[in-house]
Amino acid sequence: MNRTTSSPDDTPPADIAVRRRAPAAERNRDAILSVLARVLPQSGIVLEIASGTGQHAVHCAAALPGIVWQPSDPDADARDSIAAWRAHAGLANLNAPLALDVEREDWSIANVAAIVCINMIHIAPWTAAEALFNGAGARLEAGGVLYLYGPYRRNGAHTAPSNEAFDQQLRARDARWGVRDMEAVEALGEKAGLTLVETVAMPANNFSVIFEKCA
Repeated sequence: MNRTTSSPDDTPPADIAVRRRAPAAERNRDAILSVLARVLPQSGIVLEIASGTGQHAVHCAAALPGIVWQPSDPDADARDSIAAWRAHAGLANLNAPLALDVEREDWSIANVAAIVCINMIHIAPWTAAEALFNGAGARLEAGGVLYLYGPYRRNGAHTAPSNEAFDQQLRARDARWGVRDMEAVEALGEKAGLTLVETVAMPANNFSVIFEKCA
């Protein structure tokens, strides 16, 4: 693995400005990585949907050198941030970000070994979740993994008061958003040929939800 290193003083100010930082990504990245290191294949292309700042892409690609991490985001500013993090990290197994919107049929990528989607489906319309599963069902190789992370309702109820408050905040911002029912998400998987194989309770009342493509 080729990797360049530089001190903060060597980093151009413009690069620092473009590289976004999300406090939540700093807090949850190690917990997420601990699950991904166990459930992802050891090689192949891992497509990250809605990569946001790019912090998870750099963190995971650095820790999992056997895979090729393919970040993506529909937002141009987010892609600029991802590209800046990629340039800063200098990781040979981290690709340039794709301009990918899950609700568009053309994802600009064919078969992949796994798909990772962190904190997206509750901050997007339900149609985005449907499109994510449809796209995953079409592109994952047999035995491939779809990994989701975020808050969920279970059996029609929130798992914590803080999640209920968060759900209300999301719906106030956009009525199409909101914390999703895990059972409804599982049904999307079944429809797309994906089986829910594991759920992992995570810090701050979140879950890792792991699907596998049926052979």
